[in-house]
Amino acid sequence: MTLRDRVLAFMREEAYKPLAPDDLAAGLDLKAQELADFWPLLAALEENAEVIKTRFGKFGVPERMNLVVGMLAASEKGFGFVIPDNPDEADVYIPHDALAGAMHRDRVVARVHGQRPGGKAREGEIIRIVKRANTKVVGTFEASRHYAFVTPDDARLRQDVFVPRDEWGGAENGAKVVVEITKWPEGKRSAEGRVTEVLGLKGDPGIEILAIIRNHNLATAFPPEVEAAAARCRETVGPDELKGRRDLRDLPVVTIDSEDAKDLDDAVYVERRANGRWLLGVHIADVSHYVKENSPLDEEARERGTSVYLVDRVLPMLPHRLSNGICSLNAGVDRLAMSAHMEIDARGRVVSYELFPSVIRVHTRLSYNIVRRILAEDDEHLKDEYRPLVGMLAEMERLCNILRQRRLNRGAIDFDFPELKVKLDDKGRPVAIEKRVRSIAESIVEEFMLAANETVAEHMDKLGVPFVFRVHEEPDPEKMTKLNNLLHNFGQALSKPDNIRPKALQKVLGRVAGRPEERLISTVMLRSLKQARYEAENLGHFGLAATYYTHFTSPIRRYPDLIVHRILRETFSSGSISARRRQKLAAILPEISLHASQRERAAAEAERETVDLKKVEYMAQFLGDEFAGAISGVTAFGLFVELENGIEGLVHVSSMDDDYYRYDEDRYSLIGQRTGKVYRLGDATTVTLVKVNPAERTIDFTLAGDAALRPAGRKGRGGGRGRKTGERATSQGARSGGSGKKTGSGGQGRKAKDGGMKPAGTGAAGKAAGEAAGKQPAGTQRKRPQGSGKRRTKSGKNQT
Repeated sequence: MTLRDRVLAFMREEAYKPLAPDDLAAGLDLKAQELADFWPLLAALEENAEVIKTRFGKFGVPERMNLVVGMLAASEKGFGFVIPDNPDEADVYIPHDALAGAMHRDRVVARVHGQRPGGKAREGEIIRIVKRANTKVVGTFEASRHYAFVTPDDARLRQDVFVPRDEWGGAENGAKVVVEITKWPEGKRSAEGRVTEVLGLKGDPGIEILAIIRNHNLATAFPPEVEAAAARCRETVGPDELKGRRDLRDLPVVTIDSEDAKDLDDAVYVERRANGRWLLGVHIADVSHYVKENSPLDEEARERGTSVYLVDRVLPMLPHRLSNGICSLNAGVDRLAMSAHMEIDARGRVVSYELFPSVIRVHTRLSYNIVRRILAEDDEHLKDEYRPLVGMLAEMERLCNILRQRRLNRGAIDFDFPELKVKLDDKGRPVAIEKRVRSIAESIVEEFMLAANETVAEHMDKLGVPFVFRVHEEPDPEKMTKLNNLLHNFGQALSKPDNIRPKALQKVLGRVAGRPEERLISTVMLRSLKQARYEAENLGHFGLAATYYTHFTSPIRRYPDLIVHRILRETFSSGSISARRRQKLAAILPEISLHASQRERAAAEAERETVDLKKVEYMAQFLGDEFAGAISGVTAFGLFVELENGIEGLVHVSSMDDDYYRYDEDRYSLIGQRTGKVYRLGDATTVTLVKVNPAERTIDFTLAGDAALRPAGRKGRGGGRGRKTGERATSQGARSGGSGKKTGSGGQGRKAKDGGMKPAGTGAAGKAAGEAAGKQPAGTQRKRPQGSGKRRTKSGKNQT
């Protein structure tokens, strides 16, 4: 146990009151070097609010002082919620007059006052801002004669930023700018700043996507020292790099990905053995061979955390020379890999496995469409073209079905929401919205990646070395009770909502499959689950019903996977690592896990916002047209309606002027007080498009008339987003998620492989199990309307 862990454990479990520093040191019996290390450690813990210093100079832990430390998720309406660092704690509601100058996404300390009236969330006030999140703000520059204000694009930031005349930086009135905060808001005084970058004039082509990139602090270029480090990497594998590697270049290994994917980090191979079992080989790009710890490449990758797949571009975690070059498992060339060979029996059990470094040569690059047409459509032309691989593909399909059935038998939750892809022309204008259909091809890759991830996670957990896991904790019993209340309306029930198991949720989904209420129940169930995240402690994965889970399969685009490879490699020689290395990893992995989770959510939100922008732009051509759709969200202020093409907009209650409508939260409905009309989540309806606003990414409908009303309970499309075409989906995105393979929902193919539900925002609704997110990731609106639904992440990757 590290000194940090010892200090915190003592203060949480043994100290019965706040203690002076000397008393803490004495209680811990610190001497010599430990005592010398204690003083700066205590200061660091206090700076990060892991311990709290009282006005009398004594120290305690926040959870024993009626305090909560976490991130502020602000609302456009002025209030906010503190999302605690401890995922087991409930959120704390902060009224607008108790924000104490804190801004959206700031790390804060809140004092808890008690429950809100009506048994709602705890209420409190912010007493300290630990770390500011918004050092730079993107917005519209509005100038007067002697000063200017920047109105943030993100309405959750609420306050304009005052800019003195000498800090305009050449900005013109109406320009889209980046402003750096120089003075933070205090009392009724706005924040003050200076313009550091003029992005262009509002309405310029591409300006909105550039603003989204800047707003989420996404890097668009690599620093010179990182590019220089990438340039020093070889373009081909040399003979001197093969020592200690198993040579698998003779195996007919294949990649299966989207046609436009360029960073291919996984390849697979299957053979049926004489004993009736299958040998599954999962071969992952050995990025850790090229990206050494604490090198410029590693530091940049750690900061970025993930590649970002926007609607019109990819912002890679690693320079293209690596991500699309020497690390990408391109066909016909030698590549270094980290391999998992798993022997799997007819029940889907991994009966033996090997993890080892290798050299491979991909035999053939396949696409999802090719594999689907061979296996699902029995395309004779393609079967003839790929004749040497048809037998192996058939075995892959058999093994995939066995693995999936085993996963479902143990209780994994399988959501299946459609994924949308926005097609752009060469000028970045949206020309079509397509729904992606998940096929056996995606399932093969997803199941194989899940198997590898679980195998590596169990292996490393049993070794007992510090590690990074992908965790998904049990849902909040209160949310399960609310879900159960909904289920009662449809003759369904959870037997133990206060002690729920994933199989109970899976059984409900099975019973309502194909029924009118399926989409409604799936949507609300997903919204009721917690959010998957990275963690240095193995907490299991609820949605996958897995005791062990990690992300091993996408090190080109996810930093945690790179860390997993690095630690795994260190165990190859002796089966363990040194005590000194253990101590270092134990100290750094919690922060790496937290940062990676935060960057994943920021990336997912940016991806969602760019897709939503193009959806709004696409719909602008249809003003005045009528569309069939289904009610995908119900709030006190109106109905969200999802069209057959997957696009969503708001019918504001003020446009429903044939009656006064009462909001029934428990029934997810608006009910006419005079007519008794009921508009419920999932009902079919017809709407007229009356307004689009690309800048705010909003779409407004009106009901097309009484004929649009359908009986409550009629099958509809369901999945909700917010008035901003996606404002509610952010938290959902981070809910499920999985393997990590790219399939793309915006123009850039993002991976959807590791199976699962998915992370925040857009993208793979992830058929395979579960990363459903309960709490919204940074940047999402905290209070979602009832019935908000999960959207796929940009790639179709299931992010479990």
